[in-house]
Amino acid sequence: MTLSLCRDCCQTHDGPHDGPHDGPNDGPHHGPAETCARCGGARLLAHPELASLSLAHIDCDAFYAAVEKRDRPHLVAEPLIVGHPGGRGVVVTACYIARSFGIRSAMPMFQALQLCPQATVIHPELAKYQRASAAIRSILASHTAMTEPLSLDEAYLDLADEHRLDAASAAEALARIARRIEQEEGITVSIGLSCNKFLAKLASELEKPRGFSIIGRAEAKALLAPLSVRKIHGVGAVTARHMEADGLKTIADLQALTERELVARFGKFGSRLALFAHGNDDRSVTPSRPLKSVSAETTLRQDSASPHRLRQVAQGLCERIAAELARKGIAGRSIVLKLKTSDFRILTRSRRLAHPTQRAGLIFASIAASIDREADGRRFRLIGVGVGDLGPAAGADPVDLFGIADGAEFARKEEMGG
Repeated sequence: MTLSLCRDCCQTHDGPHDGPHDGPNDGPHHGPAETCARCGGARLLAHPELASLSLAHIDCDAFYAAVEKRDRPHLVAEPLIVGHPGGRGVVVTACYIARSFGIRSAMPMFQALQLCPQATVIHPELAKYQRASAAIRSILASHTAMTEPLSLDEAYLDLADEHRLDAASAAEALARIARRIEQEEGITVSIGLSCNKFLAKLASELEKPRGFSIIGRAEAKALLAPLSVRKIHGVGAVTARHMEADGLKTIADLQALTERELVARFGKFGSRLALFAHGNDDRSVTPSRPLKSVSAETTLRQDSASPHRLRQVAQGLCERIAAELARKGIAGRSIVLKLKTSDFRILTRSRRLAHPTQRAGLIFASIAASIDREADGRRFRLIGVGVGDLGPAAGADPVDLFGIADGAEFARKEEMGG
């Protein structure tokens, strides 16, 4: 007898399943749907391991677009793009209606508008999305203290008995979370429930939007086998191309290799691949993760080959980063410059400082020469600056014998072109 979860009343119950497969979660990892005996709801989810799985990934559906549609009900049935109006920049996100036209995140805006000229374009309002994210995190925290945010719109949850704050099971808690987010915040989420992070995140992607999918231990290896290697956490576009060139196109191809063979091909990452390929993952949910970097970037209104213009924009980005570092009470010593050419090639240049800094002038001084070198006639559409290797601000910008922060005088000369 398989346990069922009703996503409408958020209750689990035992019983035979005599209804046909008629829900969005049909597939080898889900049981047949039926009508809930308690509430009459049709959104039932059944799985042999439903009672024993407790690690989940929650992902808001088209988050920025969903928040905008919540606040603009007249756009609910319209294609909506969040990004920079006017044809410049890229798509930040698009609602599912817009996605049906082929629009995707990071697509150049002019291309998106060619695909769907009737789409409404809204400039992103980060403060609004941060408020919505904070409200969602509060809902998550009311169900478990073991919450690991990944970004504004997604998080891992550990809902094991020792961490869960309410509900009879992890599945019930997740159904309640999804219902509360819809009722209180007016947006939907997709949920993946499994035994580890890798499988939970994969499950959350199976049925979007408003999905709730399960991948159990017993079926994981077989379910993974036909999937592209690109589905594995940590396999980016470049690595995937190398794998595919070597004949490793599916996860089954990786499953056929031993860990030793994978390490020989991919180094340390090979051990991680061996785990993931067989549905294993030893990472735990970590409630507070150290911030790795603070960055800012902007897409120029017009492509520019001018070093002066690029430096001018970079200086503003450095000031924004310095303010954020000061607000968080941290400093960094690795400075990164990011440039995107007019043909969408990305260049990065980095420099490591002798001491951590919070100073906009020193951050700018660290990248100014790189801007001049790279601005060799090529036109650039985007510039970004990042500060990494972060730590407490206490040891930042030490003062020399003349009372000047180390590097500050050099930074001022660089700013003046000296």
